[in-house]
Amino acid sequence: MTSPRPVAPSPAATLVLLRGRPEGGVEILLIQRHQASKFAGGDFVFPGGKIEADDMPDDAPARCVGLAPDEATRRLVNAGSAREALGFWAGAIREAFEEAGILLAYGPGGSLVDFSRSGERFQAYRRDCLADGSVFWRMLREERLTLATDRLVYFAHWITPEENPIRFDTRFFVAEAPPRQEATADEREIVSVRWMTVADALEALRRGEISLRFPTIKNLKLLKGPSAAAVLASLNGRAVPTIRPRVLGEGATRRVLLPGDAGWY
Repeated sequence: MTSPRPVAPSPAATLVLLRGRPEGGVEILLIQRHQASKFAGGDFVFPGGKIEADDMPDDAPARCVGLAPDEATRRLVNAGSAREALGFWAGAIREAFEEAGILLAYGPGGSLVDFSRSGERFQAYRRDCLADGSVFWRMLREERLTLATDRLVYFAHWITPEENPIRFDTRFFVAEAPPRQEATADEREIVSVRWMTVADALEALRRGEISLRFPTIKNLKLLKGPSAAAVLASLNGRAVPTIRPRVLGEGATRRVLLPGDAGWY
């Protein structure tokens, strides 16, 4: 009997948000998915999700600061068309806004959006975005905003194992969180948010206080540094390999193999 064909992975984007600590070091935003979620239920993850058709409107290039379509295509490799490539950057920013309430965008004057003066209005947009993704681009047009794509660093590319019934082809970006914005759960897909250092997150995992997925653990280990600027500098321009793990066995016998490991395909 032949094995069933693997499910085709859906394109997805993730935005890792960093912030410095007064005493030094870096914290990373982790958000907890609802237990009932079909994918990663109960796990702590980075904000992210599927790329939607709404992430690639005709005016997207004009609203992506410092990122031309051909440059987006060159950086991502195998992302398809230039329009599709831009969609990963836009989708990462949109997902962070919807899931965590953090918006990486510039106002008409060129400064990052400041929620201390307009938070209630943007929270209303956020609620509408959760029901209809096209509202995100309507918000950008009505508020005359541009996406801070120039602040995102592309640093990882993971594809869900072929053995999984739900699969994603995910591009990972990292950026420093904007000031004067607070991360909050959407109370739908996301039930809590936590800022943690890499060491604290891994220790909480060891103690069984939180659950982390394998790619999250691996990517957390790339985010160590004395400051957010140092982390971004260390990742900017790095060669980004495509990582598609292979999962063998179940339960206590489960093994995750990475490209290059013995037994990986």
